[in-house]
Amino acid sequence: MENTIQLTVIDRDGISHTLEAPTDMNLNLMEVCKGSELPVEGTCGGMALCASCHVYVLSDHDLPEQSDEELDMLDQAFFVKDNSRLGCQLRINDSLHGLIVELAKV
Repeated sequence: MENTIQLTVIDRDGISHTLEAPTDMNLNLMEVCKGSELPVEGTCGGMALCASCHVYVLSDHDLPEQSDEELDMLDQAFFVKDNSRLGCQLRINDSLHGLIVELAKV
């Protein structure tokens, strides 16, 4: 379908989910995961004020720089790795086609 990309999300049980995400609705990864009924809370509503949408980026994508707010939140999160990102800070666009992420432990 036009204006969509494919993403792969590996849940906390190791099950891989291929998702289609629209690029024309200004959604972020957290919203796509929630819409697909994956266990992502997004408690703060996408404001980078919690880490309930914490993911590990497994694919080699050129992602936007992390904001100070995202870095501050990850400093307070558990199980942080070098490839940790907040799903709410990754806007769905064409450059994320093929992105592979794993949901972080909670």
